[in-house]
Parts: sequence; structure tokens; C-alpha cells
Amino acid sequence: MTQIYKNRRTSSITKQWSRNILACAVGALAAGNAFADGRISGQLTAEISGMPLQGSRVKIEELNQTAVTARDGRFVMSGVKPGSYTLSVSYLGVETMTREITVTDNQTTVANFKISPERPEQEYVIVLGQAGSLNKALNRQRSADNVVSAVSADAIGQLPDTNVSEALQRLPGLSIERDQGEGRYVRVRGLGPDYNAVTINGVSLPSPDSGRRAVALDVIPSDLLEGLVVTKTLTPDMDANALGGSIDIQSLSAFDRDGNFYSFTAEGSYNELTDNTSPKLALTASDQFSIGSGTDNLGIAAGVSWYDRQFGSDNVETGGAWDFDDGAALLEEIEQRDYTIERERSGMTFNVDYKLSENTDLYWRNLYSKYTDSEQRLSNIVEFEDAVGAGDVTNAEVARELKDRSETQEILSSSLGGSTRVDSWTFDYRVALSESGEDEPQHLGGAAFASIDDIEGVSFSDTTTPYLNTPASFSDANNFELDEVELAQSSTNDTDTSWQFDVTKDFFIGASSAMVKFGGKYSDRDKDSDVEIWVYEDLDEYGFSDEALSMNSYAASNPDYTLGNFGPGINSAAVADAVSGLDQAEFYSEEDSRIEDFDVSEQVSAAYLMGRIDLGDLRLLAGVRYEDTDFSAQGTRYDGDNFEDNNADNQYDHLLPSLHARYALGDNTQLRASWTNTLVRPTFDQLAPFFVIDDEEAEFGNPELEPLESSNIDVGIEHYMGLAGVVSAFAYYKDIDNFIYQTDLAGTPMYADYDEAITYANGDSAEIYGVELAFSKQFTSLPAPFNGLLLSANATFSDSDATLAYYDEDAGGVVSRDSAMPSQSDTTGNLSIGYDASRFSMRLAANYKSEYLLEVQDVSDAVQDVYVDEQTQLDFSARYYLTEGMQLYFEAANLTDEPYYAYVNEASYNAQYETYGLTYKLGLTITNF
Repeated sequence: MTQIYKNRRTSSITKQWSRNILACAVGALAAGNAFADGRISGQLTAEISGMPLQGSRVKIEELNQTAVTARDGRFVMSGVKPGSYTLSVSYLGVETMTREITVTDNQTTVANFKISPERPEQEYVIVLGQAGSLNKALNRQRSADNVVSAVSADAIGQLPDTNVSEALQRLPGLSIERDQGEGRYVRVRGLGPDYNAVTINGVSLPSPDSGRRAVALDVIPSDLLEGLVVTKTLTPDMDANALGGSIDIQSLSAFDRDGNFYSFTAEGSYNELTDNTSPKLALTASDQFSIGSGTDNLGIAAGVSWYDRQFGSDNVETGGAWDFDDGAALLEEIEQRDYTIERERSGMTFNVDYKLSENTDLYWRNLYSKYTDSEQRLSNIVEFEDAVGAGDVTNAEVARELKDRSETQEILSSSLGGSTRVDSWTFDYRVALSESGEDEPQHLGGAAFASIDDIEGVSFSDTTTPYLNTPASFSDANNFELDEVELAQSSTNDTDTSWQFDVTKDFFIGASSAMVKFGGKYSDRDKDSDVEIWVYEDLDEYGFSDEALSMNSYAASNPDYTLGNFGPGINSAAVADAVSGLDQAEFYSEEDSRIEDFDVSEQVSAAYLMGRIDLGDLRLLAGVRYEDTDFSAQGTRYDGDNFEDNNADNQYDHLLPSLHARYALGDNTQLRASWTNTLVRPTFDQLAPFFVIDDEEAEFGNPELEPLESSNIDVGIEHYMGLAGVVSAFAYYKDIDNFIYQTDLAGTPMYADYDEAITYANGDSAEIYGVELAFSKQFTSLPAPFNGLLLSANATFSDSDATLAYYDEDAGGVVSRDSAMPSQSDTTGNLSIGYDASRFSMRLAANYKSEYLLEVQDVSDAVQDVYVDEQTQLDFSARYYLTEGMQLYFEAANLTDEPYYAYVNEASYNAQYETYGLTYKLGLTITNF
């Protein structure tokens, strides 16, 4: 029962509606009442520091007209009738301030407010401390028309969160997926990373990963940010491409501070698993300048960040290769992996804000990030002669492999825009360019040394972290010879250009304050992937002697592997030198190279109309968004003999209504409810028009896939309890159509002669429902020194149901089974205990997520589903102000040395186990406000 109204291909009614939407909106406003256009503007700042305060509610008491202070602490209220009024300003943790003002027709009344703490040390808590950081976020949450969660820049620095994703995991309803122990992808309300949108300063961010839409947020350093905002219920003026939520990364602005500001950080971190120490440096600065006739009307902010982290991990995995037939649990294969990793993360931001006049603000915002991941992976792949149980002794084929590669991901976002106010109208405009890419120069994609004869007397113990028991021959390099060398290189580019124009009109309907907003957006996205692979095999035919093939010629020292006997390593340079003299063209793999290449183009045209009205204590916001998508792609078809270009195109449009309500039960308590409709387009690897036929087996993408469509209901209550204090509860429900999953079409009429036909298909439906709870409180009423205690906790409980269909030969047709949504944890939560004093603060934080479905290995057999086990990570941080502007800090990440563990069927049976060790950080920050 989805509430998304969708027409395939061409729809003259919908297209005519979209062409007329702006004209109708303008006509309705022109026919409306013509009230006087007096205006009130001002700014809210902290008195001692001068820091602007965002998210404060500003209200004309007699008219019930409200505004919210922006990032620079400023607010504007238009369309106010001439007269005398009481203006109030409400900021959590501070007593409401009021002032009598007089509004004159066609003139602007200026009313600035400063927060004045009762004691000077309160300024630290309100603006800088943990409680102040949380308070900023809660003010934004309280004042929003929809459901949002936020993190401020100083809150990001309160815990050892290296990148954007790790900072987001602290928010209600959010959890992260890690890579090598570092946060990478973000999940919102149980929905996987590909179901969420990411923007920088409101501009859509393309993904540097070749086949995905999900943005790997470990690419972006947290030092360059001013804040993070997660929107969980979208309004019509936002892109509709988010089922879980939309994450906006906000970079620095000079008007986020008062006058000259700089911050310099130097840090060293130590990883106990690899015994490596890694350096980090970051510098951000901003200032305001007076040009022309203006005062402090030009703001320039810039920042650079660099972090070179050396670490590693130890891994043992089965890949889910268990045989559960006849009630037994027999293992077919074990793989040991040892990783040595260096990740260099650098970035810079440069932002210009210019107040051209009292009524026009312009900006140019830029963020660039570069992430280089150099990884060497040694592995031992042990294939048992027969599937065995724990303790059984058998023979095994063993292969020792090496992969050595360096990949660089880059992200660039640049936007130029502004805002102009004319009477009670506001015009917002923006053009933007976003680029991301991934480049892997030619590297050793794999070097495999196979055992000359089966290794006898191999067994394993422990089905959770399988420990190999091996004879001496397992570790003898002379028992292995070079079987294959693969060289590879790849590149991906993703470019999104867009323009956007929005018009807002503030007015009154009777005694009720109202607003109408309409606009349009056009985006043009191009993504391509290019892969080149060379496979060197049968090297004895190219003059390699027995000695040149023996692993003994390439052996390196044993790696520091903690999960069992590993044996010798492999010298990467020696392998590369061995094949360097061969003619590379002879070993080019056209099939592997061309099949992974694709070029996709996607254009989205959007228009929307929305309105808002205040009816006493009730605020209603309603509207509709229309999006039209044109898609085209180029790929390759390979039938085992010939290559052909394979092109595809698709077009679809959506009409997406929404309704948001916020009702004030009192000054500190409010109810929220919303009904929204959203969509997510398929990933690029799902859409890519490749087609590979290998005898009776086929694998292919599906460019005809429908987008996922979701109708969402959210209801909740929030109660605010002064400084950093809130208790809230939300319930949500998502009804999803066209759920996408991988399936096997072998046996169906079109693929009746195939043993396997792997592709992607749309499912009938899926559902997610849950409850999101949050609490935070600084206990200022306790006697000193306990009045600095801060407790923060949140938990999300959710469930999902999805339907997977497949062809069953025995049943003679298509059957289905139930499944959870991928990446959806039933329970996620955070608990943080903090302490704030004027010069010292510390924080202990725990993050938990329950098990979730990682992969459906066999759509017809739920026993083979792979799950990631529950995880709890504990982090600690402590900070001390040596002087007013110099701060020393210590952080410890992953205190419990929590591993990554995935299993198949049930938690006893390993799919993957990986451990990372603890990381300690010591740093110094010098700041000038």
C-alpha cells in the first residue's frame, strides 16, 4: 500500500503538472493579500566569546511568528505588520530573553541578543564543553520542522573519531560498517549505506566506489567540519533519494566564529597490534574583513588536515564454506589472512562568505579530500580433500597468496550560490560541481603459490575462530611453486553537476504566520569504471625453471600473525621482477577487463511546492515533490567467443507527497508526526548492462530495475530539560516496494537451459519498523564537583521483513522466502558518561549494534545466509586546558579489542573473524577564538 504515485515512461498528466507547478505557486501568491513588509533581523551570540549560536527560537509573541537562528547566529523575520511587539529568544540552558521592539513599514528593525552567563565559567559549558556541544545539536533538533539529529564540530572532537562516519555513530538510530576496524559506511534506522544520501553543504556527493551509491565517509577527515546533520524525515525541498536518511556534511564558515579564529592540532597514535606510531596534523583558520562600505562583511575560512596511519589486522575466515547437510557441520575451506596497512588521509577546505548588502549573501564553498590506502595481504587458502569437522585429520590443497596494492580515493565538492531577500520574498540559488574517483595504478592483484602435493595431516579446532593444526611441510617454502600472477589496474570517476533555485514567501493567513516555498533542481551525473587485468599462468612454458617457480625464491620472513601458524611471507618486489621481462600483451585478459567496464549517465529533473502554517501551538508543513529520471548505460556482452557493446536506457518519474506536523505541549515539550515518500535508485553494479555466458552459466546486470520506493510514517515526542537535557521517543514505519536482491533465474522460461543465471531482481515488498529512544542530561543540580557529570544514552529497536523470490525446479515455478533487510541491526545503542569542569573534561562511550544480515549466499537456502555478529566498542577520551587556548588530550579507541566476526547459519560457524588491537592517541590543540 505504497503512497508513491508513479508513472512509467511518459506521463502527460504528471509532466504537465510539473511544468505548471511554479506558475501556479506564483499566481497563488500574487493573488494573495498584500501586507506591509516590515522586517526584523538580528544575531544571537555568546557575550564573552562572541560565538554565534545556531538553532535558537526567535518569536514575536503577539503574532506567534517564529524564526530560527542560522549558522552565523542571524535571523530574519519578514512580512511583519507595523507596530510594537515583544520579541523573545529561547536557547536551551539559558533563561528566555525578551525585548520590546517597534516595526516600521518598509524598514528593518535590528535586534541583537547576547547570552550572558551568571558566572564567567558558565561560558565554557554553554559554548565549548561536552554539554555545550550537545546543547548546540539539541537546539537545532528542537527548532527543525522535521526530524533531524546533529553533531557540532567540537562534539566531533570529544571522542577518538577519526573520520565522519565514526562521529555519526553516536547519534540515535545510526550505526556504522567498519573496514579494518575503521568506520566507513553509515546506516540510518536499520537501512544499509546504499539507501542513504550524503551531501556536502547541501550538495549531493557522488561515490568514489565503482559499483555503489554509498559514500565511504572514511575518506573525509573530521577536522575540516563545522557540523553534521542527519535528516530522517525529508521535506519536499530536499532530494528524495534516501530511505533511511540524508547526511549533510557542513564545512567551515568564517561566520561560525566571531572575528579571527585558528586551531592547530598535532597528534601521535599508537596501534598495539602492529606496534606502529602514526602522526596527524590539522590546521583550520578563519577571519572576517570589511570591504567596501560594509563592516565584517567578508568571511574567509580555510583548513588542512593530514593523517598517516600505519596499522594492520589478523584474520581467519571460511567464507561460509560449510556443509550442513544431514545435520552435520563440515568445513570445506579455511583461509588465513595477515594485513599490513598504511592509510594516508588528507584534506583541505576553502570557503568564502560575502554579505553583498543587507539583503544579499553570497558564498563559495569547497571541500577536497584524498585518501590513499596501501595494503599488503598475505593469505593461506586451505582446501580440504573432503569436508571435515573440527578435530578430523585429512589432506589439503594449500595455496599461499599475496596481494599488494595502493588505491587512492578523491572527493571534491564546490558550490557557488547565495540568497537574496526582497520584501517578504527570499530567493536562493546555487550551482555546484561534485567529483569523486578511485584510482588503483598497476599493482600485484594476486600472486598464488600452490602446494606441489597435498599437505598431509591437516586439521582444525574451534568452529568460531578456526585454528589450523599443520605439519612442518605446511611451512616449508620448497613445497610450493608459483602457479599464477595477476596484475591489475582500475579507475572510477563519478561527476555530478547541478543547479538549484528556490523561492520562499513569508505572509499571514488571517492571524496565522505562513510560508510557501517552491523551486526546481537539475542534476547531471556521469559514472564510469575501467578495469585492466593481466593473468600470468603456465609460466614453465615461458622458460621459468623449477628454481624460478619455487616459492623459496620469493619467501620473506614470517608475518606477525596471532591466530595460528602462518608460515613464510612472500616478497612482493621479487614476484613483480620475475614477470617484468615478459611481454605483457600476451597475458592480457580481455574477458576480465571488459566485463567490469561500464559508463552510466543519469539526469534527474525535480520541482516541488510546499507550504507551512502556524495554527497556535501547531505547525503544519505539507508539500509535494516531482522527480523525473533519465538513465542510460553502456556495457559489454560476452558469449564465450565474442564481445559486443551492450547499451540500455530507462526513464521513470515519481510524485512524492509529504506532511509534517509539530505540536507544542508546552515551552519544553513537543509532539512530532510525519508522512513522507522517498526513493532510492539501484546501485551501479546492479544496473550495469554487462552479460557473461560461460557454457551453461550466466551472470548479468539488470538496467531495467525499478527504484526502491518507500512510504514512511514517523511519530514522536521530545521533552527538553535545560542545558544538554532531552528525553525523546520516536516510532517509525517504512513500507518499501521494489526491494532489490540477487537471484538465480536458471530454470525460468528465458533461462531454461542454464544451470545458473545470476542477476538482480525487484522483490514485491519489504518493511522496517522501529522505536528510537534518546536521553541526555547534565546534572548541574548535584553538589560540586558532581555538577559536571553528563549522561547521554540512546537506543534504537527495529525489525524488518523482506520477500526473496527464486525459481524452484521441484516446485515447478517461482517460490519465495522471508528475509531480513541487509545491514539492518535489530538493536543499536550508545551510552556515554562524561564530566565537564572549567579546565578538564573526560568521556567514556560505548557503542553497540546487534547482529545483521551481511549476505544472501544462496537465495533458495536461508541456512547459507551470512550474518555479522553483535559488536560493542568502548572508547575513552580526556582533555585538559593547559591555558585558555592550549589543550592536551589523550584518547583510547576500542578498549575491549572488539573483533569483527561474521558467521553462517548460527554464531558457532565462522564466516570471518578479524582482530585489530587497541589504538591510543596523544595530542595537543592550540586554539584562538
